Amino acid sequence: MRLCNDYAIFKTLSMHLRCKISVPLKVTKNICASVALKLKTTIKMKKLIVFISAALLLNACASKSDYDASGNFEADEVIVSAQQNGVLLSYNVKEGNQLKSGDNVGQIDVKVVELQKQQTEASINALNEKTVTPNDQTELVRRQLEVQKSQLAQQLREKIRTENLVKADAATRKQLDDINALIDQLKKQISVTEQQLKLNTYNTNTQNRSILSEKAPMEKAAAQLQEQINKGQIINPITGTVLINYALPGEMETIGKPLYKIANTDTLDLRAYITGSQLSQIKVGQQVKVRIDDGRDSYKEYPGTITWISAKSEFSPKTIQTKDERANLVYAIKVRVKNDGYLKIGMYGEVLFK
Repeated sequence: MRLCNDYAIFKTLSMHLRCKISVPLKVTKNICASVALKLKTTIKMKKLIVFISAALLLNACASKSDYDASGNFEADEVIVSAQQNGVLLSYNVKEGNQLKSGDNVGQIDVKVVELQKQQTEASINALNEKTVTPNDQTELVRRQLEVQKSQLAQQLREKIRTENLVKADAATRKQLDDINALIDQLKKQISVTEQQLKLNTYNTNTQNRSILSEKAPMEKAAAQLQEQINKGQIINPITGTVLINYALPGEMETIGKPLYKIANTDTLDLRAYITGSQLSQIKVGQQVKVRIDDGRDSYKEYPGTITWISAKSEFSPKTIQTKDERANLVYAIKVRVKNDGYLKIGMYGEVLFK
């Protein structure tokens, strides 16, 4: 604005000079010097802007081919959720905690379920008391059977002796007939006793079977209740680091409500993207180099292994740069890198194939 004003003054003075109006020569020289200086400064600024733009363009072109693929680190994240309804009685999870697989990290109140299980177990015990033990009654019949068999054996010996006496005319025929009749009677008694023994056993088993038929469903119900009690314990599923905690002790939890998120960060996967022309340069199991920024002008490098190559192409994500910026379709790959503690989920990384 000031330059335009000086120029207007200079033009007015020129017109006055043409009109032969006297203007001091010193004022005219000062105005001309001011205008020339500002024009020179403007030209220098334009040259400086052009130089900086060219330098940035050259730097971008140089860094464009510096790496083969880029992406972000990720890990398999597991969200641990409540498996039972109730108040969170105890909870020992904080963000950043290192947990092992199988660690008990909390307890949900399952008192109602425990009482239900105790009631079911009491019903099972009551059924056991209703069953009849056949041992006493069966033992009595069995002893009676042994007595009858002993009597039969005795009468058989008497029969042999009486037969000898009859042959020697030392005993009558009637005595022998009486012994035979008694033997026949004992045999029938033994047969009846054996049938009674079997019948008692069958009746007892039938009675117990009808009672015990109710026991099996109750035992299954008790097992289900025990499973619900076990689900009240919060067991950590994998070894890893707690990323996000969603719960606090004393809160009311419901089935499926997230409690915390955990991931194993010992190894991370760099999800990068390549163009179709780069597919022929890589394969699963190939060793590559992964690097991250380590200061202003330096990188930190890690050995990596390609563990997965997508079989389908996809449109280039907006936040990802590829070696060929004109490529619309890219292929996702995963490079597994052992973490030394400096790699973080979501961190940017670059891949060099050679």
